[in-house]
Amino acid sequence: MTQLAAQIAQAQALLQASQYAVALTGAGISTASGIPDFRSPDSGLWEHANPLEVASIYAMRHRPQDFYDWIYQLAQRTVLAQPNAAHLALAQLEAHGPLKALITQNIDTLHSQAGSRALFELHGHLRTMTCLRCYEEYDSAPYIAAFLRTRVVPLCPCGGVLKPNVILFGEQLPVRVLTASKQHARACDLMLVAGSSLSVAPAGDLPAMAKGNGARLIVVNYEPTHADEFADVVIHANVTVVLPQLAAPFLAANGVDAPAG
Repeated sequence: MTQLAAQIAQAQALLQASQYAVALTGAGISTASGIPDFRSPDSGLWEHANPLEVASIYAMRHRPQDFYDWIYQLAQRTVLAQPNAAHLALAQLEAHGPLKALITQNIDTLHSQAGSRALFELHGHLRTMTCLRCYEEYDSAPYIAAFLRTRVVPLCPCGGVLKPNVILFGEQLPVRVLTASKQHARACDLMLVAGSSLSVAPAGDLPAMAKGNGARLIVVNYEPTHADEFADVVIHANVTVVLPQLAAPFLAANGVDAPAG
């Protein structure tokens, strides 16, 4: 048995013993869907602009064109992206296994598209937009489509700038989502980290919170994380390969075909 196979078998055993598992995901789970981890030096998203300047709520209010110029590439890729095997495996672990909640740092909506329902999007999402003048909320799809054609800043019928419902620098995380995420982290008996460097607080603190309350911890990420030293299983491998294998025993037990994507 290879080291990877042994690690996957150990993680499967922990999941099968779990009654209340929680997953925490980051950008690494969506790279196989064509959405770059914009902290990587070769992604391009942070190479030509300082995100603290263009991806802040201040910039959104005072220089919206700078924000939209910066986000154009990400929006373009996100519109085209489809859930991959890792997203689908987590949805299957919720439907047929012990997964009770999925906490994500991603804004790409791929988890909800894959079928995850107990979903907590810490950094918001791109499904809707809110007017910065009148605070009316809209489905973002037609506005993003028009923006991708014209590169013109989306405007509300009242004339106000439309802001995607994502958390920008200078904004607080959604209180209800953060509170629920912490509650699940404290209550779970197992946390599965997938595709997150755990470098951004407060999401990066959740594994330690879970572990401190007696949970087992599985980390699946290409690069090392600060949680590796106290995790029960650490797998430095592709999440699209590992997560379907973690879900497979539960699918087999329920006569469900393995996810593909």
